[in-house]
Amino acid sequence: MRTGADYLRALNDGRRVFVDGEAVKDVTAHPAFRQAARSIANLYDIAAAPELRERMTFASPKTGQPVQRGWQIPKTHADLRARRLFSETWAEATFGLMGRAPDHVAGFFAGYAAAPKFFAAAGQKFADNLVAFYEFMRDNHIYCSYAIVPPQIDRSKPAHQQSDPTLYAGVVKERDDGIVISGAQQLATGGAISDYIHLSCIQPLQPGDENYANCLAVPVAAEGLKLYPRKPYSRAGSAADYPLSSRFDESDSYVIFDNAFVPWERVFIYRNVELSRDQWRKTPSHLLGNHQAQVRYVTKLRFMAGLAQRMNEMTGNIAQPAVVGLMGELCSLVSIYEAMLLAHETMGTIEDGILWPSKTAFYAASAMQSEFNGRMLEVFREMAGAAFITLPSSDADFGNPEIAADIARYMRAGSADAKTRVKLMRLIWDFLGSEFGSRHAQYEKFYGGPSFVAKQNLYRNFDFKRAGALVDRALNLPAISD
Repeated sequence: MRTGADYLRALNDGRRVFVDGEAVKDVTAHPAFRQAARSIANLYDIAAAPELRERMTFASPKTGQPVQRGWQIPKTHADLRARRLFSETWAEATFGLMGRAPDHVAGFFAGYAAAPKFFAAAGQKFADNLVAFYEFMRDNHIYCSYAIVPPQIDRSKPAHQQSDPTLYAGVVKERDDGIVISGAQQLATGGAISDYIHLSCIQPLQPGDENYANCLAVPVAAEGLKLYPRKPYSRAGSAADYPLSSRFDESDSYVIFDNAFVPWERVFIYRNVELSRDQWRKTPSHLLGNHQAQVRYVTKLRFMAGLAQRMNEMTGNIAQPAVVGLMGELCSLVSIYEAMLLAHETMGTIEDGILWPSKTAFYAASAMQSEFNGRMLEVFREMAGAAFITLPSSDADFGNPEIAADIARYMRAGSADAKTRVKLMRLIWDFLGSEFGSRHAQYEKFYGGPSFVAKQNLYRNFDFKRAGALVDRALNLPAISD
């Protein structure tokens, strides 16, 4: 099993990551990434713990050695449940705040590998490449992140009609031993601290876009690959003042391919618009990857409910009828998502020997996540009032004897001293209101893409045959005699 120390050592590989106009020499030491990398390392240590072997691993079909369950291709409902328990254990270690932990893209590749015939439609070599790479990542516990959304340059035009054909990441040269990629893709969450980047496109491409219709993988340290992360939130302040930002900011990056070479064995779809579009729906990849995403999201919602309850207990509002009503609404929405997550398993169907998570349960949850998540945050804010914006300027204020007595007297709660109350409120602020919290609000709003896309997918997969049969029965009810 790969340990956290193994993972951290592997990150010091000469990768090109740029922050504040400078190249990062070592992401494991740089303040923008250091703690996030350690949070991922902790996940590896959890997976490798002997006492958790049954929950966190299964035997590799190739080597017989234990490998992380995130790579398991489910064939039964019990297999999918086992994957959920694995991902739940990891999600709880990060409070559901690291959306692109290593088990996320692992789910996508497990879904790909479950349907090799799909990739073989363009040539058996592509299916062989895909399965071999999946096995390599599975058996070596690789952390792969993905960049699957084109840059927002001119969305009124398809990729091949952009002002420069190399703005979007695509093929610029074909060689006997592989292809050369140039252009940009976003948004590579976790890319700066992962091992590989999976490049593909989740948006439907058009005829003429063939150069951009690829599915491939490259090491983060590959020559010609550069990562431009957004502003890091982990440096906002001390861990006492920003307990979540300082630990779980996984970062999001533009990925720049500057004539990056990709050998054929790392290419799974090549210049094929149809396969590029269908990889997400004609294999279980999108469902398995987002099964992990929903496990992570439900864990985060439980954390939110726990924070709100603890805040109300501390402020003495827990029995107020208005607060009970708001908490009931919050808990209702959290429970709906948990039930829909479990429905992935109970309503899942077996196709060609593979258990596919329920399409309707996933798309229904994804369609409403952008709306319900905003409402849950609003309920939380309504209960909090000014509680988390009337705090000392920083944890250092407690160390100043000139003001410490005032803080202790006026900023305490009925059931807790000032230090305890401020610690909780800072945790809540970091969850709700800091740059880190605001990024999460935006992140969850578009986690499944625009909500109309998920709604369209749900519409396409809904069982209208069964619903229509009820209508037919109602229309053909026999006449009622007197």
